Amino acid sequence: MRLTLFQRDHCHLCDMAYEVLVAAGVPDFEPVWIDGLAAQEARYGLRIPVLRREDNGDELDWPFDAAAVSAFLGR
Repeated sequence: MRLTLFQRDHCHLCDMAYEVLVAAGVPDFEPVWIDGLAAQEARYGLRIPVLRREDNGDELDWPFDAAAVSAFLGR
């Protein structure tokens, strides 16, 4: 399953989200920094960080913990 984490540069919440993904045992994800990307900034600006499943387009907005990530991934 492909996952994308939408984030910003210098974002302490994004750093925390990364730690949660590690704690949840997420093996790999694609980081996308939305800074300077107008469409992504408009869509995700206030929601950052956001984890998206690429197989079905579902999104998990911050705040989330390891249990929420596992449930989101269907584990």
